[in-house]
Amino acid sequence: MCKTEILEPTEKNLIRAGEMIRAGELVAFPTETVYGLGADGLNKSAREKIYLAKGRPSDKPLTLHVASLEQVEKIAKISAAAKKLFEKFCPGPLTIILPKAENIPDFVAKKNIGLRFPDNEVALKLIKISNCPIAAPSANISGQIPPKTAQDVLKNLSGRVPIILDGGKCKFGISSTIVDLSEDEPKFLRVGAIPPEEIISFLRKI
Repeated sequence: MCKTEILEPTEKNLIRAGEMIRAGELVAFPTETVYGLGADGLNKSAREKIYLAKGRPSDKPLTLHVASLEQVEKIAKISAAAKKLFEKFCPGPLTIILPKAENIPDFVAKKNIGLRFPDNEVALKLIKISNCPIAAPSANISGQIPPKTAQDVLKNLSGRVPIILDGGKCKFGISSTIVDLSEDEPKFLRVGAIPPEEIISFLRKI
């Protein structure tokens, strides 16, 4: 167990949080959907801390949060359709599953990887300062309601995460839509903030 602090997302605190991410520690932070429990997505021991803190099944994959399309292209094999989808809906509440790039180790993903480009200033600043993709499932004990505020995170994960960056109440309060584009036909794995019909309509036009 650790002491949990709720911090305003000042430049100083964001730098501190980024240093903690780079050091393999956990940081909870806001996105436009729900608060995420973040760690360096390419650090094996840091990823394991997420599973331990949440009580999350070890076979359940972790989405990587990025701050640019260029970052996506370093992590995954991106198709023309996926690129257009990122350009249309991101930053935004959408997670896209793609085949991983060859340089991504198996402990991150065996074959396919989920990527999300959040539409939240605090989240994007933290990713950029951390200088790594951030793995961040919702900041709650597995099976409980995803948190919409920093206080929600504190109630759920007090003593399990050192820092919670308080970005206020999340815009949507529901999780991102997940679409799998690793095969020829798109598959929706979770219906979230963006209606699947809107995504399908867009893909049919390109």
